Amino acid sequence: MNSRSTIDLAEVARFSALADEWWDPHGKFKPLHKFNPVRLAYIQEKICDQFNLVEGTNAVFKGLRILDIGCGGGLLSEPMSRLGAEIVGADPSRVNIETARIHAESQGLDIDYRCTTSEELAAAGETFDVVLNMEVIEHVADPALFIESCATMVRPGGLMIAATLNRTVKAFALAIVGAEYILRWLAPGTHTWDKFITPEEFNEFLTPTKLRRTDLTGVAYNPLADSWRRTSDVDVNYMITTTRKKSSASKKSSKAKT
Repeated sequence: MNSRSTIDLAEVARFSALADEWWDPHGKFKPLHKFNPVRLAYIQEKICDQFNLVEGTNAVFKGLRILDIGCGGGLLSEPMSRLGAEIVGADPSRVNIETARIHAESQGLDIDYRCTTSEELAAAGETFDVVLNMEVIEHVADPALFIESCATMVRPGGLMIAATLNRTVKAFALAIVGAEYILRWLAPGTHTWDKFITPEEFNEFLTPTKLRRTDLTGVAYNPLADSWRRTSDVDVNYMITTTRKKSSASKKSSKAKT
């Protein structure tokens, strides 16, 4: 029996204790609400590019099955659902899942929320066109297993899009000392610098999988505009797009349709 697990119980408890604040834009998750527009724009762009979709069209993601792993209160799951995708939102915290489910119902959204882990979903044979792995890997107990299980669920021709923090001195200064202790954007202890993942390490986790990185983009905060923007600087926050090649059968099927 495989005893490995991605669950870090301390991290689950920490975010469970904040579950009531997920949808308060002025509460403990205010930084995530501020960050959401830039990551949503990135996700939409990469999905549309991969599947030849036109951004801005009604229900543009209709027909796509998307996993939001580590979904928390559903800040990404809901906009993806509104764009027409079939969404599975997964999180190991029952409190987070219940918060997400109640909020989705109040918005009239049909989202399949589950209290589970990436390895449990992979073991059950679940597959998706897109796996969203946003601000999660730095909170898991076994990042290699986490990437492996997420990668297993990406269908041929599909994507995994990830966002995380780089393990640099600059990230320690800005994301921990600055954000948690000086500006108080986040509760002290929200992040652990030792658990930050460098882009090189992320690539190593991808090596045994069928996914390959196709994009790496930095994200930086602009204090004058009070907003986040994309940048070439990946020293602190960064986003990654990875793709899985289409199978030979998929390529033949696509040619037959054209």
